[in-house]
Amino acid sequence: MQGDENRFKSWMQAREDTPPLGTWIMSASPIIAEAMGYAGYDWILVDMEHSPIDVAQTTAIMQALSGTPSEVVVRVPWNDPVMVKRVMDAGARSIMFPFIQSVEEARAAIAATRYPPQGTRGVAAMHRASRFGTVPDYLNRANDQIAVILQLETPEAVALLPEIAALKGVDAIFIGPGDLSGGMGLLGQIGHEDVQAALKAAAEAARDAGIACGIVGADVTSVRGYMEMGFSYVAIASDLGLLMGAAKTSVREIRGQAAPEVAGGVY
Repeated sequence: MQGDENRFKSWMQAREDTPPLGTWIMSASPIIAEAMGYAGYDWILVDMEHSPIDVAQTTAIMQALSGTPSEVVVRVPWNDPVMVKRVMDAGARSIMFPFIQSVEEARAAIAATRYPPQGTRGVAAMHRASRFGTVPDYLNRANDQIAVILQLETPEAVALLPEIAALKGVDAIFIGPGDLSGGMGLLGQIGHEDVQAALKAAAEAARDAGIACGIVGADVTSVRGYMEMGFSYVAIASDLGLLMGAAKTSVREIRGQAAPEVAGGVY
């Protein structure tokens, strides 16, 4: 909740040897989100891009997670300052922006998260982020607790990583392996050696640039591989991916059938 230290931001600055582990919330269910918050994840991302979750549902999910040990990240559906303003007023303070394609888009994303004069975030006197006006000196302190995560999802965007990472106000980069595979002409083939090489190169470029770089994997094997590549924070699958994987596996095992493949992550 706003007013306390943003642990996600601190983790991105520290870049410790053990990457913080997260997962995705896609189900739009506060109950499932709350349960996931007690499962042991360091951070949990509320995904507004690839799910039907709207601002009201995001608020309810953040409320459910506020009593759990997990830190909340919100991925907005697009680099839209109006949407950013609304989710931040609702209490989001670690924001992931999808599909950043240029330095200019990166600057616009950063500006949308900051009150003037550092940015363009609209000012309201009463909202959940300030604990309804009870956080002392909120307007002057809020900028310092915001974490901006910029998602690079194409070869062209990844090539700009050093320039984007150098911008003041960028706390972390996130590589989208699904879209990156598509941009490389290998749609859905995340395990392809060329895609894996590109992911490893991105992690190395981020390390050279001195910025945290994250990724999501569909299963334990892929996530461990990303950790070995040097990604500084990682996520495994999503609530729906984990649910469907366990559900289908149990059905097949009872019926004596081979377990099916289930896509667990959202990119």
